[in-house]
Amino acid sequence: MSDQEPYRALFLCTENSARSIMAESLLNYWAGGAFRAYSAGTHPKGTINLVALNLLRHMNLPTESLRSKSWDEFTTPDAPVLDFVFTVCDRAAGETCPVWPGDPLSAHWGVPDPALDTGSDAERWAAFRDVFHELESHIKVFTSLPHASLDRMRLQQHLEDIGRAPRRLQPA
Repeated sequence: MSDQEPYRALFLCTENSARSIMAESLLNYWAGGAFRAYSAGTHPKGTINLVALNLLRHMNLPTESLRSKSWDEFTTPDAPVLDFVFTVCDRAAGETCPVWPGDPLSAHWGVPDPALDTGSDAERWAAFRDVFHELESHIKVFTSLPHASLDRMRLQQHLEDIGRAPRRLQPA
C-alpha cells in the first residue's frame, strides 16, 4: 500500500460534533496510513462535543486536527477526491447529498446519538463509549476488507453489510 495514495473516506453527521468526529479519528488510527479520514456535518455545530473529545483522548486517539465543519468544504474543486462517504446518523442519511468529487461509494452506518443522553455523567460517558465501540467495530471490519481486489459492486455490498450488522451488546 505504500506506493499507493491512501483511500479517502468522509464521515457525515448532522452537527459534526461527536459521531462523525469519533469515526474520523478511529479510521485515521486503525488504517495505518492506508486511509485518510475526514468528517463533516450537514449543519455543523462548530464545536466538538467535550465528552467525545475527552473519550478520544482517554483512548489515546489523535485529536489535534479534529474540528467541526460543513460538508460544503468537500464539494469545492480543490477538495480531496473521495473514495468512500459514510453517514453515521439517520438525519444526515435522509438529506440530499452534494455531488462528491471522485464518485465515492457510500453507505449508511447509523449509530445512536450519544449527545442526546441526558442521564448522569457516568451514563453519558457510557453512551459515548458504546457508540465509540460500535464505530470502532465497523471501522475494523472496513479496514480489513481487501479493497484493491474487490470490484465496486462487491465492495458496496460489504459496506452496506457493515452498516446492517447487529448492534454490539454492551455489558450491563
